[in-house]
Amino acid sequence: MDKKLGVYLHIPFCRSKCPYCDFFSSRGSEAEYDSYTAALTDRIKEWSDRIKRTADTVYFGGGTPSVLGTDRLCSVLDSVRGSFGVKDGAEITLEVNPESGRSLDYSKLAAHGFNRLSIGLQSANENELRQLGRLHRLDEVAQTVSMAQSSGINNISLDLMLGIPFQTKESLRRSIDYCASLDARHISAYLLKIEEGTVFDRRRDKLILPDDDAQSELYLFAVDYMSSLGYEQYEISNFAKPGFESRHNTLYWRLDDYIGIGPSAHSFLDGKRFYYPRSMEEFLNGSVIDDGTGGDEKEFIMLSLRLKSGLDYSSYENRFARPLPRRVLDSVERFTSLGYMESDGSHASLTPKGFLISNYIISELTEE
Repeated sequence: MDKKLGVYLHIPFCRSKCPYCDFFSSRGSEAEYDSYTAALTDRIKEWSDRIKRTADTVYFGGGTPSVLGTDRLCSVLDSVRGSFGVKDGAEITLEVNPESGRSLDYSKLAAHGFNRLSIGLQSANENELRQLGRLHRLDEVAQTVSMAQSSGINNISLDLMLGIPFQTKESLRRSIDYCASLDARHISAYLLKIEEGTVFDRRRDKLILPDDDAQSELYLFAVDYMSSLGYEQYEISNFAKPGFESRHNTLYWRLDDYIGIGPSAHSFLDGKRFYYPRSMEEFLNGSVIDDGTGGDEKEFIMLSLRLKSGLDYSSYENRFARPLPRRVLDSVERFTSLGYMESDGSHASLTPKGFLISNYIISELTEE
């Protein structure tokens, strides 16, 4: 059986930089969009010649991929299909921001094979959107979703942020209800993290944010309320209607192979990790940085516990030719007794309360 392969394409352009974002991106001109599309196509061909495997998933991320426009996006996807090849039924995702997404031709995108959209909603409350520096209005989100659905792209994911300025349970409920009203099949709900070097980092002392306890309450409320609407949690920050879990992102958490193309894009291939620097110039020059080996026992435990399905003991034993160490099982038992984990003797998983302190739990389980 062929090993799975995901292809991630980083589009490093945005109309404006959100104050919380530290992804590699900048403003671009039409000429820069053209030259980057050409460079991306060249790199796709180079990697396909080296890997010679067919893609199970393709993901256009950023940045804001939708700023490239329909024709460039289709051209890049055609290049992936002509170089790597794309398996029948592959999940092909395009990240979209509503203000640029309204200008896309979704019928043409669907005809070329795009079948999933990930839309940056972040909040359904206008005052929260302003605090986040978002350019779009709610009606633009609805318009974007409607155009996509009319073209046959019904696998829609919406992003929400938790723990943002002025957010309350009631405002979060409105955001979740808004996602459901648009028939979103998937919701990503990320707790705000203040990243070093961002505008929010520089304004940290002036931001009116929920404290740690309030953030925890918002997260647990979101988990429970989304479940009541049919969005089941399958990963720390991801919720889906049955059958609509992100297949591409699941590749990361399952330690399947993926190739990332574009400045700052990371790859994991045949047990090796490597990435492109956060530099357009170095990407254009083909500079790739070796990041060592990956997929060891600690990483397997860490990534498995990101998923609601958790750590399967037999999968660990099959992969590493030994059972889970006694110290790991003892830690699982301890955290289970405290309500942070669930275990049945064959697998262990974090509870929603456990997800909130997952970094601590995972460090305890993986320390020597």
